[in-house]
Amino acid sequence: MHQTGLVSGSCWYALQVRQRHEKAVSAALRNKGYEEFLPLYHLRRHWAARIAEIELPLFPGYVFCQFDRSDRRAPIITTPGVIRIVVFGAEPVPVDDREMAVVHEVIDSGIAAEPWPWLAAGQRVRVVHGALAGLEGIFLESKTQHRVVVSVTLLQRSLAVEIDSADVLLLRPLRQAALQHRGAEKSSLAGTT
Repeated sequence: MHQTGLVSGSCWYALQVRQRHEKAVSAALRNKGYEEFLPLYHLRRHWAARIAEIELPLFPGYVFCQFDRSDRRAPIITTPGVIRIVVFGAEPVPVDDREMAVVHEVIDSGIAAEPWPWLAAGQRVRVVHGALAGLEGIFLESKTQHRVVVSVTLLQRSLAVEIDSADVLLLRPLRQAALQHRGAEKSSLAGTT
């Protein structure tokens, strides 16, 4: 599993790039000495009389780059195809380390993944068996398939991984867990007076 933020103050940042320039930007950053990450997925396309398998970005229009916030950003921004570093206000915002680790874990597992629409709510689950054991995400169910959706909050983008429903454990919703925790505190305080 990849670890993020290991190099003194170094974090992963999302770079918005021109559509269909993700691979070129990734290679250019690598050539400049930056650690970059472009998660890809495989898609079968039918053209005329042939079928081709192509690699496409899981997060179209974005490449991840690891650097220290205090580093000069000009070499990154001037890379052909880079539009900007994703910011909040005027400051670059690092991608959450846990979310970045999960994306790396999904890619490293070799399990087929695909882009998925952004989801902010749903049933949170933890995978308890298989190559992705320990991964947390949002569980989706269709008539024939089950998926765990992993989201990158900063980009408001997600990816989906097929999973067997028997391999996941439903996590308590945070609000419900907090209310139960608060109730337990009140009852323990009432017992001490």
